Amino acid sequence: MTSSNNRVLWKGAITFGLVHIPIALYSATTETGLDFDWLDKRSMDPVGYKRINKKTGKEIDKENIVKGIEYKDDQYIVLSPEEISAAYPKSTQTIEIATFVPATDIPFVYLERPYYTAPINKGEKVYALLRETLLETQRVAIARVVIQTKQHLAVLIPSGPVLILNLLRWGNDIRKLEDLNLPAEGIKGTSVTDKELKMAAQLVKSMSSEWNPEEFHDTFKEKIMELVNQKAESGELQSVSQPEQIEQPQSGAQIIDLTELLRNSLKKDKNKVEDTKAPVKKAAKTSSKELTHSTAGKKSRAS
Repeated sequence: MTSSNNRVLWKGAITFGLVHIPIALYSATTETGLDFDWLDKRSMDPVGYKRINKKTGKEIDKENIVKGIEYKDDQYIVLSPEEISAAYPKSTQTIEIATFVPATDIPFVYLERPYYTAPINKGEKVYALLRETLLETQRVAIARVVIQTKQHLAVLIPSGPVLILNLLRWGNDIRKLEDLNLPAEGIKGTSVTDKELKMAAQLVKSMSSEWNPEEFHDTFKEKIMELVNQKAESGELQSVSQPEQIEQPQSGAQIIDLTELLRNSLKKDKNKVEDTKAPVKKAAKTSSKELTHSTAGKKSRAS
């Protein structure tokens, strides 16, 4: 994967037990939807979004905007940028596997966004070992990962030659089924007859085929682009003058050297072992906060 559309989003390692698999993360999807820009029909100038006070209708400056969480009806708790920043999870550059579950146990409703993973730094053999083990046992790996300061639940799924990291929705984000008026499971709990079920099964079989995503198209996009091309060919093009933009210096995403990260981890583990062997004169108390932050890593950018 060398094209600009397949740039590396994140580098780190898949970990479980004492196993480290160095990998690079790539987006598995691309946005192909239509992008309608707002234009002023009088002058064909671009129209942007403004920060508007919903009560007064007036535009307000950025420095007068704060972030708040609604605690009760129309009552908010305001949080400072420092308080919000302190709550962000610390990136450890790892996809930390917590457990393995049967592949059929993950409902589709939990799947949110897929990424491709690929081995780097001579990690091909261990990568293949995990992939083939998951295929052999028909299991998937449930993991935790931090991407761009946001903590995600994720699942590692083998698919052909690749391990796909699919971000999962948290359980609290999935609506319960109790409020839906659903028929009971099983044919005995419904008014469906055996004859109707058999006829429906025959219809499904007659309409069945191999999965081929190329057969399905976004017809709305195709019709709009066909109309756009027709208008362009007939000379209905209108020039839009873009406002001058001041270039801002951009800082590249910082990539952590995985080898150095592992070396430091091994040093810490070695020091811990030596400390436990040394005679202890007085027991030192360690707070839960110190334990929580002792392995914090650095942030890495993903899109």
